[in-house]
Amino acid sequence: MKSRRWRFYVFVVAAAILLVTALGATAFFATDAGRNAYAEARNRSPQSLIRYTLRRLEGHPKLEWIAHPGLYALQRHYERTPPPGSLPTLGKGQQTTQVATPTADASATVRVDTEAGILDALFNAKPGTRIVIAPGQYRFNKTIRLGQDGRPREPISVRAIVPGSVRLNFTHTQGILVDRPYWTFENLDIRGACAPQEDCEHAFHVVGAAAFTTLRNNHLQDFNAHIKVNGLNGEWPDHGLVAFNTLTNASARQTLGSVVAFDLVGASHWKVQDNLVTNFAKLHGNRVAYGLFMKGAGESGRFERNLVICSPSGVSEPGERVGISFGGGGSDPGVCREDGCRAFEHRHGLAANNIVAHCNDSGIDVNGSSNIVVAHNTLINTAGFSARKGSTKVRLLSNLYEGHVSTQQSSLPEMEWNVKAEPATLFMNPDGLSFLWLDRPAGVPSRAFVTIDFKGTRREAITLPGALDERLP
Repeated sequence: MKSRRWRFYVFVVAAAILLVTALGATAFFATDAGRNAYAEARNRSPQSLIRYTLRRLEGHPKLEWIAHPGLYALQRHYERTPPPGSLPTLGKGQQTTQVATPTADASATVRVDTEAGILDALFNAKPGTRIVIAPGQYRFNKTIRLGQDGRPREPISVRAIVPGSVRLNFTHTQGILVDRPYWTFENLDIRGACAPQEDCEHAFHVVGAAAFTTLRNNHLQDFNAHIKVNGLNGEWPDHGLVAFNTLTNASARQTLGSVVAFDLVGASHWKVQDNLVTNFAKLHGNRVAYGLFMKGAGESGRFERNLVICSPSGVSEPGERVGISFGGGGSDPGVCREDGCRAFEHRHGLAANNIVAHCNDSGIDVNGSSNIVVAHNTLINTAGFSARKGSTKVRLLSNLYEGHVSTQQSSLPEMEWNVKAEPATLFMNPDGLSFLWLDRPAGVPSRAFVTIDFKGTRREAITLPGALDERLP
């Protein structure tokens, strides 16, 4: 009898709390502040709202005890756990064979097989030199420096004959400082081996005068920002190419600094194509990590045909992971190009034919940027798209996605021919990155600036939304 009476009292108290909460919420949302809060909440993804609520509950054990089970259940619904085992690379990242045929017009070939030989060759190479590193492992406790400029018709190249046969291990802040134009690095395996881990910042740091840098078919692992690009002394390293590289980490980064696999600030006209970017997370500080971003008032950057997997496992681990971003987290005005980022973080950018998967935040984010086109991308198990902090003239065209289109302090993106759908209704095993069609969506008109798909297949006049095309009857 006492047990029944106790349960009855608990029920009455719980009902009273719910009633008071509902009445309080109704009264709050009738105010201007409440209406603003409601509008702001509607513009955020469910994933973002869940993380925000979990943070607000920290330090309140009784409320955590009540709310956590429901919040974690919601989180599991919106942030699915990828299947166990390795996910396929879908032909992206470092390839086992040559991606580009070496130029035949090298004026000299220098072969090196020691750490000292590598340092000497890169510092003394003349325009047109091809530096070939013998297979093996090489360890450096200082930054490798370049000594001379390459030229448009006489670039300087550094390469392994067999992709991945040369491993450069760095125990220093940055591996290779690229501050000269027309240099190419390809087929290398570069690893961060720092203790503590946070000391390994960059495999490549491309700065200042290093225009027309090419980074192709490399494997870069265990850095905070594997590739960092920024200005120096009023010069900007424009017109770079990053193609068929693997950017990854063996574990979450233990650092307070930025965690961004490709981190470009201020440079313009960079092409980032056919890369595999995976497993980037930040344990300390704000715990926000990015796969690829461009910011700092550069322009005309292109992210094309990349596979970005934020979290191959542990999607809901603490912190936020964003796939691709124009604007990133915003720039310090002191490191921005020309106008100090007052007008834009990046403009005239294009993100096309990318597949972004397993991110607990936005798959593609536009932050304080202008004239950005996001076309024919496929987003799997992410929070969707976001446009925030004054972004203008954002166009979402012919994308295939699940999730949310959120706007915060920005104008609503222009949207055409996008398809929002549960991927499991369209593909055989989307969470496992198997994209065999179960039910193809209706075709959409092709875009003149997106002529091929994720695999490099030519798109017809009528094509499919998303990154992957299949010729329609």
